[in-house]
Amino acid sequence: MKFDRIRLRNFRPYADADLGLRDGVTVIHGLNGSGKSSLLEACFFALYGAKALEGTLDDVVTNGAEEAEIDLWFTHAGAAYHVHRRLRASGERTTTADCVLEGSDATVEGARDVRAFVVDLLRMDAEAFVNCAYVRQGEVNQLINASPGQRQDVIDDLLQLGRLEEYRDRAGDARLGIEDVRSEKRGELRKVESQIEEKEAKNLYAALDDLESTLSEVDSKIEHYETQREKARETKSEAEAVLEEYEGKRAELDSVVDDIDDLESTIREAESERETLRERVTEAHERMGELDAEVDDRLDAAGLDAATEVAVDRRRDELDGREAELREERTEAKASATGLRNQATNLAAKADDLADRAAETEERAAELRADADAAETTAEEREARVADLEDEATALAARFEDAPVDRGEAATRQDDLRERRGEVRERVAELDAKLESAKERVAEAEALLAAGKCPECGQPVADSPHADRIDDDRERVAELEAELADAREQVSTLDDRLDALGPLVTAEERLTDVEADRDRLAERAAEARETAAENREAAAKRESEATELREQASEAREVAADKREEAEEVEARIDELSAELESIDEARERVDAVAERLERIADLEDEMERHRERAAGIEETNDERRERLAEKRDRRDELREAVDEEAIESARDRQANAEAYLENVADELDALAGRRDSIQTRIGGVRSDVEALESLRDERDELAERVAALDALHEEAERLEAAYGDLRAELRQRNVETLERLLNETFDLVYGNDAYAHLRLNGEYELSVVQKDGSELDPTQLSGGERALFNLSLRCAIYRLLAEGIDGAAPMPPLILDEPTVFLDSGHVSRLVDLVAEMRDMGVAQIVIVSHDEELVGAADDLVRVEKDPRTNRSTVSRSGSAVEELAAGVTDDD
Repeated sequence: MKFDRIRLRNFRPYADADLGLRDGVTVIHGLNGSGKSSLLEACFFALYGAKALEGTLDDVVTNGAEEAEIDLWFTHAGAAYHVHRRLRASGERTTTADCVLEGSDATVEGARDVRAFVVDLLRMDAEAFVNCAYVRQGEVNQLINASPGQRQDVIDDLLQLGRLEEYRDRAGDARLGIEDVRSEKRGELRKVESQIEEKEAKNLYAALDDLESTLSEVDSKIEHYETQREKARETKSEAEAVLEEYEGKRAELDSVVDDIDDLESTIREAESERETLRERVTEAHERMGELDAEVDDRLDAAGLDAATEVAVDRRRDELDGREAELREERTEAKASATGLRNQATNLAAKADDLADRAAETEERAAELRADADAAETTAEEREARVADLEDEATALAARFEDAPVDRGEAATRQDDLRERRGEVRERVAELDAKLESAKERVAEAEALLAAGKCPECGQPVADSPHADRIDDDRERVAELEAELADAREQVSTLDDRLDALGPLVTAEERLTDVEADRDRLAERAAEARETAAENREAAAKRESEATELREQASEAREVAADKREEAEEVEARIDELSAELESIDEARERVDAVAERLERIADLEDEMERHRERAAGIEETNDERRERLAEKRDRRDELREAVDEEAIESARDRQANAEAYLENVADELDALAGRRDSIQTRIGGVRSDVEALESLRDERDELAERVAALDALHEEAERLEAAYGDLRAELRQRNVETLERLLNETFDLVYGNDAYAHLRLNGEYELSVVQKDGSELDPTQLSGGERALFNLSLRCAIYRLLAEGIDGAAPMPPLILDEPTVFLDSGHVSRLVDLVAEMRDMGVAQIVIVSHDEELVGAADDLVRVEKDPRTNRSTVSRSGSAVEELAAGVTDDD
């Protein structure tokens, strides 16, 4: 797997960046804080989203921006993929607006689904990616500082051994679950067997036969009583039918008598209503005569030639037509008057506005002339200041004519001398320490000689072959004293040279500032001159514009006066039209009064007709009622003859006897029914016990089979749990041995100290450094540089182990090192360069390193430079060319 291209918009310090990543070793270099690590973080974030961030999404979007976009193109197992993420900052919260992954074989949308797809594709989540392929800045010692348990979890997860542990745990959970179910089923089986024994002891089948025989006897008695009860019910029913028929005729007779009374009353009321209707017809006829007289009196005033609806409608049409003409004319006149008034008002306002603009324009012209005068004064002052700075620059430049260095070299020479002085001072300290040590050895030797012993072996001087070594030590003391004196003299000389350079450095810096100020003031003086000319030209133009504006204002006021006069004439015509419309309204009211009376006359005619029709209807209805009254009287007489009192009395006696028998037999049947219910309940209980017994026997057989199956399943789960545990232990031991071998190979490559024999990694993932004498050191006891190399070796060994173990089934991601030289000195950096070269030779397709170390830059196949603009605080990326070209350019600059 490798990264092909990363494109950023408003991501951290990048406003807009687009970088293609190539195979081999790519070094991203630039000044600290320029945004190098943000490029790697963007690739990591594109793959895993928020899980890849140490902070939150709020820290990702560039300050001041509302959205950020991240696009990553990468290749995995020969297939190309593109991830696009868009973030939106809304208020105090940043969210993912879009997240899409596109590939030749899949398209995935949504942040969670994309992250899940990447985890499945690479077979590692964000934490595994960091622990395997991405050594982030400041985390180089993370695996060393981790506990063995934490280290074991990390490596097991990377090698996917954690799944075997997960499967073993699942098998163990299954075994425990089977044990619980088996214990439960065994308890149920014992309980069922106990219940079967209890029910078999009750002899349920014999008890059931006795109860069924008793129930048959009770059913026979109940059947006999029910037959007799049915006969009594028939007798009672017949008697009730006779009584019911009598009651029906008696009720019908009463009803017929009531109907006769109601009909007689209704006929009397209807005759009274018919007389009232006749009186109302007479009253309506009298009122019609009065209204006819009123209509005749109003015809002339209303302009009507006849008292008809046709004449009224024709007169109304005349009035409506005239009113429409007048209203249309008045509407047009009002619109015209309003338009003229608005034109007059607008023209007056326009005149005032033009006058105001003329005044403002004249005022602005005066301001421009004042600005021109001020600009000329400023230009003269700046030109005078330029002359003063020119004189100062000439004087400062003259100081370099006889100086030991040329202008522009003083600061560089000062830095070189300070660096040399620092080196010489370190040499003085080193010589001083060596001289002190040598003097101590000479003093100890002289003391031993004074005691008659050899300073080397402690033997008597006469017998010692090393007695003359003290002379060599004394000569070494003299040499060191001479070297120390020379070194101190060099320090003094360098101090003098630095003191002499100090004023020149100050003059050099001042001369640069003076020339910059001079050029800037000269440019500003020219700008002031140009501004003065532009202001005077603008002032003349504004004065001309003000004159034109005043003329336009005068013309507008004249036109406004004409429009007001026209509006007054139109308003007078509007008053005339309004008066004529009022007279039309009065005429319409008179016509409406005639029309109203005509409508009332018509209503009275309709009312009279309705009353006549109602009276005729009442008379016809009363005739029908009289016919029904005669029929009711005939039926009343028939019913009085049909009622037989003796038959009714006999029926009442039969009814009473039947009811008494039914009451007595009901008590007997209730008693028998209660006894039968009790027997049936007992039979039901016994049958339920029999069914329960049979069910318990079936349940016992099923539970016995289930317990046997659970025993077999439990044995299988135990074997599976042990198999997963053994397989995990075997694979872990195999991986530990391989990882230990790869770790030693890598560490031997990058570490050249003969003090250590090899590295050790035991089965519990405890790390140690074995020294030549066989003793072991904890890696945390190594120096800072040694620890960094140790951890880099461990990271690379894990990477190699995963690549070999997976065997190409899931190609490894790029090896990413972010500032790996933080804890390394120059010697250790060289070892790191060798390690990077070795990983490349082993087939790692893509290695990306963030560093500003020159040695790593020189070892790169591809260089990417990151720069930040201090004015905008925005970073940009560019490809610098090959490392060889970069170094060649550096050598040329030094020459």
